Amino acid sequence: MKAYDALVIGGGPAGSTAALYLSRSGCSVLLVEQLAHGGQLLQTESLENYPGYPKGIKGYELADLFAAHLENLPIDCISAAVESVNGSAGNFIIQAGHQEYAAKVVLVCSGAKHRQLGLKKEDALLGKGVSYCALCDGNFFRGQIVAVVGGGNAAMEESLYLAKIVEKVHLIHRRDSFRGLKIYQDRLEAMKDKIELHLNSVVTDLHGEDMLTGLRLQNIKSGEGQDIEVSGLFIYVGFSPVTGYLPESLQRDSQGFIVTDTEMRTNLPGIFAAGDIRSKLCRQVITAAGDGATAAQAAFLFLEQLNA
Repeated sequence: MKAYDALVIGGGPAGSTAALYLSRSGCSVLLVEQLAHGGQLLQTESLENYPGYPKGIKGYELADLFAAHLENLPIDCISAAVESVNGSAGNFIIQAGHQEYAAKVVLVCSGAKHRQLGLKKEDALLGKGVSYCALCDGNFFRGQIVAVVGGGNAAMEESLYLAKIVEKVHLIHRRDSFRGLKIYQDRLEAMKDKIELHLNSVVTDLHGEDMLTGLRLQNIKSGEGQDIEVSGLFIYVGFSPVTGYLPESLQRDSQGFIVTDTEMRTNLPGIFAAGDIRSKLCRQVITAAGDGATAAQAAFLFLEQLNA
């Protein structure tokens, strides 16, 4: 069983930054990523608020730059899902891809996954009209009518992206106003010929057996129902943290996100958390990278004390 100073779980902005800082500090590092490096960057059409790119940058382009920064460093990388984390500071045993690895510290950067609506046919129609990524699947619905559910930045941004390639977008939000940035709200207003708003509304049913054919909406104020025909549904109603593989004793908030202090330390010595998996206000690429750098520095100081 190979042993490392640090094992980083997740190859998104937080995990990539953490691995970078730890390796440059002279630590032996194993980076475990279940899918491709970049995390949710790969599901982002473009970033307009990442410093240094005033004209914006595509999500996959920034993900490639993060990955390229790690290429010439002595970081071991494996593609696997982490199944469990056991042990204690200085002697953690991590099972990933049915193999065991030892590490003195663990940095949890596995992020969060899209939250579901909880509808009866949602799982059955996944990939058959239901999606959680407009950038991934939008092209399948070119020239068709689709719906987006959500009221935050992601829902508005993806509606604007879809409006460029589909015939029409129905944007559905359970409240009477959007909670996202004003710049996106202004852009929605400018594209009202392509984007129809359904405020104070929720999706109560999905129509179709083998493929999605429509939705049943209900106005939560009037109680009135409405059926709309769509071939695609894109869901952006928040995120759930990916923490099922972690010890139950690891402190979480009411939504399941990991609680840390300002140095990214959890309540379990030797385990640090960074990025979207952490309980915090702002979940952005830049804050994830900052978390990763902070967690790496705190982990390095912890290792120094452990080895003293």
